[in-house]
Amino acid sequence: MDDIDFAVLGTGGIGRRALDYSREKGGLTPVAACDRNGVAVDHDGLDVDELLAATEGNIASETRPDASGENDPRADGGTGAVKQSGEMKGVAASAQADPTETPIDDVIAESAAIDAVLIALPNLEHDFIPRVGERFADAGYEGVLVDVLKRSRVIDILDDREATFEESGITFVCGAGATPGFLTGAAALAAQSFVEVEAVEIWWGVGLKSGYEDNRGTVREDIAHLDGYDIETARNLTDEEIEEIVEEHDGRIEFTDMEHADDVLLERAGICDAEDVTVGGILDLRSDEKPTTTTVRVTGRTFDGERGTNTFRLDDDTSMEANVNGPALGYLKAGVRRNRAGEYGVFGPADLMPGF
Repeated sequence: MDDIDFAVLGTGGIGRRALDYSREKGGLTPVAACDRNGVAVDHDGLDVDELLAATEGNIASETRPDASGENDPRADGGTGAVKQSGEMKGVAASAQADPTETPIDDVIAESAAIDAVLIALPNLEHDFIPRVGERFADAGYEGVLVDVLKRSRVIDILDDREATFEESGITFVCGAGATPGFLTGAAALAAQSFVEVEAVEIWWGVGLKSGYEDNRGTVREDIAHLDGYDIETARNLTDEEIEEIVEEHDGRIEFTDMEHADDVLLERAGICDAEDVTVGGILDLRSDEKPTTTTVRVTGRTFDGERGTNTFRLDDDTSMEANVNGPALGYLKAGVRRNRAGEYGVFGPADLMPGF
């Protein structure tokens, strides 16, 4: 496959690690990256080492949302997290970058020479990422958009825009991180043994000793799944309130019956009904060791009448960074192959696996 030039929207945890990881994936050249403070573009390839060094470190929250999303604190990959180095903040601190108040539009302006865009922005409004996709379509972008969104209801919002993406020539791969994403694909593959799938159980474990400070977007999105919280309340929590919630759980938060998009993504691929999918897990913010082994269990009936369970298990030594960014970049590559073959619209991770 020909080389792929790609951009990253957001240089929080996922965006930074994707840039770093891309150097280990053949055929990928990062040519643009942005956060709410700046944009770096080099069509010969960004100096990833310099960019990551320039954006290292967090300072206190700063909230300046507006209707356009350009001054939204989520645009740096974390809610209120501001990267700073020297006199300039975030990407603008890089020698390769320029300050900007319109980072997404600046990347869109360069998108004719960009094969794929990884949207590494927390979706703390259900239609935020779909609206970003629509902006690329409105500008006539013809390429691949990939996100790592988590919420089930966002898939319907994207599907409502499928005709727009098809007309533009966009291949949109949604929910392409770990879960949904990696584990959704594993479930789709495990389901091939059966003629009828009765249940899919996804159980994950993540250890983040670096805590909330370095993983703001991820932690805040997960807290929205706790009883008594939702996207709106989680978005409006202060950093101090988030830290209090973490402290109340002794740094180890367990989630059950999460609204993760694995369910609708498996249903739209014909694997099973969404109601047959359950997702839960444990997040430990005081240890890098996984608090529990990540597993996918698919139970079903085979063609010869047997009932069984296929279990997929991740090694405990593989990091969250590897399990999110490796699949995201892999799905990005798969999306580019689809796009170059003339296949446009919205695709989930299970759609890119063997058909059920």
